[in-house]
Formats: sequence, structure tokens, C-alpha cells
Amino acid sequence: MALQGPIPISFELLFPHGCYVVGEVSAAKDFDAKRDTQAKDKLTGLPVWQVPVMDADPSLKAAQKTVTVKILAEVQPVVPPSLPGVPLAPAEFDGLEVKPYVHQATGRLAYSISARTMRAPRSASAGKTGSAAKDAA
Repeated sequence: MALQGPIPISFELLFPHGCYVVGEVSAAKDFDAKRDTQAKDKLTGLPVWQVPVMDADPSLKAAQKTVTVKILAEVQPVVPPSLPGVPLAPAEFDGLEVKPYVHQATGRLAYSISARTMRAPRSASAGKTGSAAKDAA
């Protein structure tokens, strides 16, 4: 099979309704290390950070809405500003990849999501291109 390793995916495909940061950015733990150390990406050697996000897709069940995105970055990423009067911060991710794996506890297929950067969303008009712009019109 030609496809090996992480699968690149666009933010718009993974989170078509957007997503919101619902927690703090923290260092991902290296569970294979004997001491309490931060995980490093096996391919790039970059430190791994993690942030919980809520998918804004209204059709998802409650248990499917919150996922963790791992961010590969030399320094701790900063959460974009939250919405006025709301404790949620809309965010977008660049350099997204998904890694399928079998969840050991359930035996079901699951996905690990990683990104290279986290940022505030682009404006609605500037960020839409092609068919997404037609859908918005």
C-alpha cells in the first residue's frame, strides 16, 4: 500500500463547522519513558503539546464532540483569544494529520490528530475559497 504513516488532512475536511478550544495547552506525556518527560514526535523530534477542542458539528453525539489535538512545536502554543462573553476560543489548525490506531480498551478504530500550528480563525470571507465560498453565498 502506498499510504503509510500519518494521513494529511485539511482543517475544513476534519472540522467543517469549526472547533473551539475548551481547555489549556499542556505538554503531552511520554508514556514509554521511565520518568515523567514530555513526548517528542518520532519523525521530527519536536516536543508534543496537547489541547482539548470541541467540534462544532451539531450532528455529533456529545461523546464525539471533544477530541485532543496534539501540536508538534518547539515552544508551547498559545490559545487564540476567546469570544467576547464566552469562555470558548475558536481555533484553526495548520499541518493537520490523522493517525488511525486500534483503541486497546474498546478494540475499535480510533484516530490521533496532530497539527503543526494553532491560530485564530481567518475571517469568514477571506478564508473561504472555491465551493466553500459558493456554499456560504
